[in-house]
Amino acid sequence: MQADVSAAIAARYQDLKIEWDVDVTAYPSIVALFEDAMQRYPDLPACSSVGHSISYRELDTLSANFASWLQSDSGLSQGDRVAIQMPNLMHYLVACLGTLRAGMVVVNTNPLYTERELEHQLNDSGARLLVLQANVAETAANVVSKTGIEKIVLTEIADLHPMPKRWLLNAAVKYIKKMVPKVVLPNVVKFNDVLKKGARRRHTPVDIALTDLAMLQYTGGTTGVAKGAMLSHGNIVANVMQLDGFFETFGIEAEGAVFMQPLPVYHIYAFTVSMYSLRKGAHTLFIPNPRDLPSVVDAFETYQPTVFCGLNTLFVALCNDERFQKTAFNNLELTMSGGMALTQAAAERWAEVTGCNVYEGYGLTETSPTATSNPGNGRQLGTIGIPVPQTYVKTVSESGETLGFDEAGELCIKGPQVMQGYWQRPEATAEVLDQEGWFATGDVAVIQPDGYVKIVDRIKDMIIVSGFNVYPNELEDVCAKHPGVLECAAVGIESEATGEGIRMYVVKSDPALTEDAVIAYMREQVTAYKVPKSIVFKDDLPKTNVGKILRRELRDEAARG
Repeated sequence: MQADVSAAIAARYQDLKIEWDVDVTAYPSIVALFEDAMQRYPDLPACSSVGHSISYRELDTLSANFASWLQSDSGLSQGDRVAIQMPNLMHYLVACLGTLRAGMVVVNTNPLYTERELEHQLNDSGARLLVLQANVAETAANVVSKTGIEKIVLTEIADLHPMPKRWLLNAAVKYIKKMVPKVVLPNVVKFNDVLKKGARRRHTPVDIALTDLAMLQYTGGTTGVAKGAMLSHGNIVANVMQLDGFFETFGIEAEGAVFMQPLPVYHIYAFTVSMYSLRKGAHTLFIPNPRDLPSVVDAFETYQPTVFCGLNTLFVALCNDERFQKTAFNNLELTMSGGMALTQAAAERWAEVTGCNVYEGYGLTETSPTATSNPGNGRQLGTIGIPVPQTYVKTVSESGETLGFDEAGELCIKGPQVMQGYWQRPEATAEVLDQEGWFATGDVAVIQPDGYVKIVDRIKDMIIVSGFNVYPNELEDVCAKHPGVLECAAVGIESEATGEGIRMYVVKSDPALTEDAVIAYMREQVTAYKVPKSIVFKDDLPKTNVGKILRRELRDEAARG
């Protein structure tokens, strides 16, 4: 059966004229990939945030200065971990690339972490240095004394802007908008002082191998404590090159193109796309807060992006914004979706508003992240596409038996982008990564005879009604097509009669929408046991920092009654 799947995928590659044998070791490290880009595109804009851009040459200089300071003044050594906690700003790339150029390990840290989450990650990773954005410093101030952090590099929102704009913006954020908490932090050095000190010394290049650890990328921790996925330089380089093989199917000239990135760059999806953007000489436009829809619309109007990276909830929110609906999308050639399931309603509405199709892909933190994607010349809405080059997939039963086409089972992935394992957790690693290199995703999927993959749902989110498997993704996709529904989420609730019943949480787009109307609509669309027993209307749904709906929180709410 595995041979049949591989043959089907090979046939698709041949039909679509996609190169399977891409060189996933084209660069010996992320640093080499980055430095090659600096040589080829020195005068092009590399990235922008808050109305200012820096060129590839400037990014080269600034990240080298940061690396030089790490090597000479931080007290850290090659292999030490550096936590970076900031929203989407140019500063992130300077600190991240500088850390990698010094041979150290990046620990991407969510600015929205609670004290418990932040304390756990800093201690678990063994981070000794924290690069911290001032706007989100309050949580760190409360926990840093309980961790191994020895020094904090503190940055403000406009630190890379020229004077006097830098002073004016930083002062406005601090004193007028009052967005900077008043906190006391130990052993602080300012970001710009770090860059000035680093500039006085020459950065010393270090030897880095593809197998060397580049990042500790922490999972969301939805089941137990958050774990650090160990992503090597080779993992990230491989995934960038795999994306390159697919990107050619869109026929887009990436050099000089604007890649608009509203998703947090400390998330692996946005991070790897940003590395790909750098490699191709594109201009990455960072949006610090995608929930601030006016700022996202402003960026569309000002920069006219070529590529937009988003996910279902953001597409829905933007398409319901009146000003966004009136925006011109003359340069928009590609919209990429990842991070959560794309509903047909959201995809069709996005195409209607922008004139640009959404291409869905799939991946996980543990796969750096991209494992499958819809190619530009072979989009199948409702699927996550076909495996990216040199990536193998299979579905397995609960007993571990490999399944055939159209048989739902746990999706497993094998390829050069699969993580090395979980940081200091060999038992947890063994649970998901076997000796042959197959990673068990925890997602239920089917592989079609044409090689395309369709995600059914997360195993842990599956609802069992009278012995029948019910997948929330299917119900949400149906419910979202109702004209009165803005967004929705299905969860299981206890039921004496059926074991579990279905509750649908709904955010209205039509204030007149009723529970009876939703249930009647669902009865017309799905078989009886899949019809929700109750509808709960909410003003909004709980989401992660990326925008993924937190069904877990809704299940907890349902359990409380």
